[in-house]
Amino acid sequence: MDYAATLLSKLPGASRRSHGLSHLLETLESYLPKDQIETIVQAYEFGAAAHDGQTRMTGEPYITHPIAVAQELAEMHLDAQAIAAAILHDVVEDTDASLSQIEEKFGEETSALVDGVSKLDQIQFRSRAEAQAESFRKMMLAMIEDIRVILVKLADRLHNMQTLSAMPPEKIRRIARETLDIYAPIANRLGINRFKVELEDLGFRHLYPMRYRVLEKALKRSKGSQRQIVKRILEEFAAALKDDGIEAEIVGREKHLYSIYKKMAEKKRLLSDVVDVYGFRIIVDDVNSCYQALGIVHGLYKPMPGRFKDYVAIPRINGYQSLHTTLFGPKGLPLEVQIRTRTMDRVAESGVASHWQYKADDKVDATPQRRAREWLSGLAELQEAGSSEEFLESVKVDLFPDKIYVFTPKGEIMPLPKGSTTVDFAYAVHTDIGNRTVAAKVDRGLVPLRTPLANGETVEVITSRGAKPNPNWLTFVRTAKARTAIRQYMKNLRSSESIDLGKRLLDRSLKDLDSSLRKIGKVRMNAALEEVGLNDTSELFEQVGLGERLAPLTARFLLGVSDSNDDETAHASLTIAGTEGMVVSYAKCCYPIPGDDVMGYLSSGRGVVIHRNGCGNLSNFRKQPEKWIAVTWEKDVDREFFSQITIDTLNKPGVLAEVAATIGDCGSNIEQVEVLGRHEDCSMLSFLLQVRDRKHLAEIMRNVRKMPNVIRVSRDST
Repeated sequence: MDYAATLLSKLPGASRRSHGLSHLLETLESYLPKDQIETIVQAYEFGAAAHDGQTRMTGEPYITHPIAVAQELAEMHLDAQAIAAAILHDVVEDTDASLSQIEEKFGEETSALVDGVSKLDQIQFRSRAEAQAESFRKMMLAMIEDIRVILVKLADRLHNMQTLSAMPPEKIRRIARETLDIYAPIANRLGINRFKVELEDLGFRHLYPMRYRVLEKALKRSKGSQRQIVKRILEEFAAALKDDGIEAEIVGREKHLYSIYKKMAEKKRLLSDVVDVYGFRIIVDDVNSCYQALGIVHGLYKPMPGRFKDYVAIPRINGYQSLHTTLFGPKGLPLEVQIRTRTMDRVAESGVASHWQYKADDKVDATPQRRAREWLSGLAELQEAGSSEEFLESVKVDLFPDKIYVFTPKGEIMPLPKGSTTVDFAYAVHTDIGNRTVAAKVDRGLVPLRTPLANGETVEVITSRGAKPNPNWLTFVRTAKARTAIRQYMKNLRSSESIDLGKRLLDRSLKDLDSSLRKIGKVRMNAALEEVGLNDTSELFEQVGLGERLAPLTARFLLGVSDSNDDETAHASLTIAGTEGMVVSYAKCCYPIPGDDVMGYLSSGRGVVIHRNGCGNLSNFRKQPEKWIAVTWEKDVDREFFSQITIDTLNKPGVLAEVAATIGDCGSNIEQVEVLGRHEDCSMLSFLLQVRDRKHLAEIMRNVRKMPNVIRVSRDST
């Protein structure tokens, strides 16, 4: 400790000792070489000078905060760059110091860490939520490059939570909620239990102060009566393990308040049921001793059925390993026991920060580091989620590791969130596999794609080269990776379809004016694009295809034709085949089918919506004739469409089944049946059918009309 004292004596101002630097230097001296400690002291001097005159809400000098953050990381034995970044993490944001100054004095690595932790206060956002989400996105992406970013951020958040009482009540609640929603789950995901526990309890204390106080009081009362029982059980465990020659450290586990509160809320349990659970941790030398110790405790007290979990053979997603069992203790009291090795215990408390090695070739050695990096590499894919808020939501979904473990056909273990489906499994294997999925088998039996998976099942995915993701999958997938991949595919597909449709619409409108896209020429097109602030023709076509720009008006604009005296309605006809995908849709108010007289309506953001000419909703559109498009069907349309018919039948048993059988015999599927009304003698039924065209529908209606119990058949039109 002499070296730390020497360094302190060189610093100007005795008051600096009170900032916690002395304690930090003592901790650093236990594991870092002297030259690295000197660099950290220089970082302290730089930070103290930059923050000079600033105070925290608590009234303390501002520098106390960075030193407290550095202390948390020093206790986890992080390297010198991370400690320096912790001391400097607020200087760019809160003082005149710049990142280039930090890079010049302390190197590129420390500068990158500081930048990753800094918030984005310099950028103007539309809302606080967007700013927060963008800041979170930046931090997570910096974390993909260097996991120390999040360790600094977690330590920063922990000290802020410890001093949160000085803030205004509204800010306290917002920060506490954010901590419980994002930062505590990240600590858990990275296996850093000591951060997770403290962040959860502090978040709970500030978000629900009354509930916290009630639980704290109850826990203190119960501890008095528990002391004797805990002591007796500890002695029994110790004696039994010693008799078998197993060296072990046995401790009574403290239950933290937030876990008690969550158990009460989720399982609707009384406080007494949750508090009166005794926790014990047995720490042994090696894996074999873990299983031996398990046998010994099961010999002392009977295990509860279904409560044993082997996280040694199958570690949790964050690298955590331990044997968990629950026993019937004295007087039937439940005893929760965790059995693990010393290494596992260190990993359980510090996760990715345990055995901290930051040499390039050691980066993927330790299990928690490897698992954390696998998760982080997945975050890079989530980048494509679109907005910052979407990214934040996607990551939040992924942060709660309530996991199940399933197997691939080759016997590899695949961890997934609880409630995951076969589609989630497919995307977890590979994005391309997910995109081409057509069917799935669970334990060798075919199942629907929306089937939720359970622990221990073997899952096989069947793919097809031409298959595409179904937008409907978004209603049941659970993982962020699957959701993001499906959205991204749909976005790209919609974009390419709308570009194609927009090009066709614009070309048709130009032909009405005796021109074409080819005749417009590049020079005029580029000038027009510049005038409307677009980068290329694809953007223009996409906007026309999505109905955000009207094709007739855009055509006139490209030609420089005045549109004040002319009829706005486009005469050129758009040919549709029913296969146009996401940018040509068929109205559900009138269900148009090939053979119907139809028109298209340009709906902003949706593309073209096809209606029957007799549709009642068209009266609303007549006020906007410029949005109408003349539409014709292709001669041979090869797909099925929905159509709705109403059938009045006599009230006799089995009539519905007879009608359904007749419709089936005509080669049509019934999508939906609804009873619209029922009187003494007759019922009115509505059927949503799949038909090829008007001819097919007429055949179905003719055959149904011939049935003896059918009074009337009509096609619905609004």
